[in-house]
Amino acid sequence: MNIRPARREELEELSALCLRAKAYWPYDAAFIEACREELTITQEHLSQHTIMVGEQNERAAGVLRLDRLGDGFELELLFVEPEFIGKGIGRLLLEWGTEFARQHSAKFITTVADPHAEAFYAHMGFKTTGEVASQSIPGRKLPQMELTL
Repeated sequence: MNIRPARREELEELSALCLRAKAYWPYDAAFIEACREELTITQEHLSQHTIMVGEQNERAAGVLRLDRLGDGFELELLFVEPEFIGKGIGRLLLEWGTEFARQHSAKFITTVADPHAEAFYAHMGFKTTGEVASQSIPGRKLPQMELTL
């Protein structure tokens, strides 16, 4: 797999990948639509944050977005194309992000995880530190997780 920076011309495609990956889990169409804005990668995001693409056979198989947060980073997005889930793409992207954060003297990476991904993050060394309210779904709580570097 090749990991490279996201390009302006593929932002729509990467946003669609995020929605397909979210829809992999047992969510209905209304839920996915409620998440659309939150999962859309914009030109502003591209210019202000670190967005990387994992390519498999010259095709986007996953996407990662890291935002600087004080002396750490927030893992804002980590999504894998459904056909590649369970094949190591997410792990490789997260390992890249962890190394990137270390190279930038970060002390931690934090993320608000989808409950279906909590076990993956725990396997990768993240600890659940609390719960936060969903930005998309009123009344929904999501696990706040952190990896100490």
